[in-house]
Amino acid sequence: MSNVVTIESKPADGAFPQPQLAPPQVAQAPAVGGVGTSAGGLQVTERAIKRIRAAMSKEGVSPQEGGLRLGVMGGGCSGLSYSIKFDTRPRERDRIYNFDGVRVFVDPKSFVYLHGMTLDYEETLMRQGFSFINPNSKRSCGCGSSFSS
Repeated sequence: MSNVVTIESKPADGAFPQPQLAPPQVAQAPAVGGVGTSAGGLQVTERAIKRIRAAMSKEGVSPQEGGLRLGVMGGGCSGLSYSIKFDTRPRERDRIYNFDGVRVFVDPKSFVYLHGMTLDYEETLMRQGFSFINPNSKRSCGCGSSFSS
């Protein structure tokens, strides 16, 4: 039995050429419920919308009644963790966003931390999943699922 030690470090700038990726296409939608938002609302990329739509279909969630619930809860390495799940209907005080037929629900407490955020979906050789691009985050952990503001 051998011991394996892995040390990870960031390569020096310019050590490896970075591929030029096209910026993600972002869809913006005004809030349908709650207080209306325009500038500081929520954004979802086209890649994320496509993935959400496919997952909702697979899970049997009706786009007319249900949607994706984004939230924040205490915990995680950096203090707060992102929460993402499907919900069959919005709650009373939710902000409801509609992105090309995909509804996204955000509760009032989570909105404080999520306004201005962009939800993206990334599929590379190294990583597959949703990415939270949050301007309110002052620090985040390496896995990208927790942050502090």
